[in-house]
Amino acid sequence: MLSRLSSVQHLRVNINSFSSVIEIGDSTFVNSFSRALAVQREEEFFYGSEGNYNYPVFKEPIRIPPLIENVRINRQNINPVINVSCIRVIGNAAASVIHIGSTCHIHLESRIKHIRQLRERENTQT
Repeated sequence: MLSRLSSVQHLRVNINSFSSVIEIGDSTFVNSFSRALAVQREEEFFYGSEGNYNYPVFKEPIRIPPLIENVRINRQNINPVINVSCIRVIGNAAASVIHIGSTCHIHLESRIKHIRQLRERENTQT
């Protein structure tokens, strides 16, 4: 892992929710996962059996393309310290990460199924 020092004087996060992480310090692995159903209804009516995660969006594997490019990096860190005075975050949600430090491996996944249910309209053709 990289040996750099991260220095943050002030961190302010208003909201941290739904499988999100605030990590201060170095980490080897970060693995964050979130599933959500977002149902919008034109009128408030609840069946009591909502919450089914059997939709394909939750089951299909995510295909990650292979890395085939040769990437050569030559870096020179003259100052091994990263200094930041203030970080302000409005919201951190749905498997996201605020991380101050170094990470070797990170995997983040958020799957959301949006459903919109509208009232049936009467046919008003004359």
